[in-house]
Amino acid sequence: MSRFLLIHKHAPEQCSSAWAAWHGHASPLHGSAAACSCIHGGHTVWWEAEAACADDALALLPAYVARSAQVVRIRRVITP
Repeated sequence: MSRFLLIHKHAPEQCSSAWAAWHGHASPLHGSAAACSCIHGGHTVWWEAEAACADDALALLPAYVARSAQVVRIRRVITP
C-alpha cells in the first residue's frame, strides 16, 4: 500500500455540495479527520489515505469531490 494526499478545492458556493456528497458514499475516509481551510476562506480539503494506486485513492472520494481532486503520492519523513 502507498500513502496519498488527496487535495480537493472548491468555490465558496460549492462548499455545502462538497460535504453533502459524502452522504451515502461508503469510504474508509467517511468520519475521518481531514485538514480543511473552508472556515478561513481557502476552500481546500486535504485527506491522507492508503491505497494500492492513485486511482484507488481517488475512488475513496465521492464522485463530486473526486472530479476536482488532485492525488499526490507521499511518504512521511522526520523533519531534521
